[in-house]
Amino acid sequence: MSIELHEGDLPAGLDFGASIAIDTETMGLNPMRDRLCLVQLCGADGHVHLVRFARGPYAAPRLGALLGEPKVLKIFHFARFDLAAISHNLGVMPGPVYCTKIASRLVRTFTDRHGLKDLARDLIGVELSKEQQSSDWGAAELSPAQMKYAAADVIHLHAIRQRLDAMLAREGRAGLAQDLFACLPVRARLDLMGWAETDIFAH
Repeated sequence: MSIELHEGDLPAGLDFGASIAIDTETMGLNPMRDRLCLVQLCGADGHVHLVRFARGPYAAPRLGALLGEPKVLKIFHFARFDLAAISHNLGVMPGPVYCTKIASRLVRTFTDRHGLKDLARDLIGVELSKEQQSSDWGAAELSPAQMKYAAADVIHLHAIRQRLDAMLAREGRAGLAQDLFACLPVRARLDLMGWAETDIFAH
């Protein structure tokens, strides 16, 4: 696994191909309060790029253009949170989107374990460490352990998506999954507007 760290934006000239795995690290779980610190990206080639953000105004035009590029599929795990964090801080709503957590919930109905650690273990036989999950992502310098953790959160998403796609096709739920993925930007906007805990479809 190769990892490159960039400050504030991606360098010019990168080509991630037709799909890219993405994750974010923030100062907490409230996107309106807790700032975006890191965006991790990985193409199908397994090369990971980390974009670190210092505290202050965000200006990442190359990253923003990639996130909004309609010809590149963005693969997330629990996309709902990442879309809200990216939209609020970078001013762009990523799309089109694939969410491995939603796909898992649709086809792995035999379990209630749909975390990334569970999917990596059950679908591709990889044990992920979550030791750095609650570390200080706003620190002036990222530790090697933080960088390795951040990279691990994206490098396996392509393989996990392939396994989930096969299961979605087998169970006849691929179309339903696509419809749900298409709703994610709306769900993220509702979260940012204060409806995070509300079932908007409830009676």
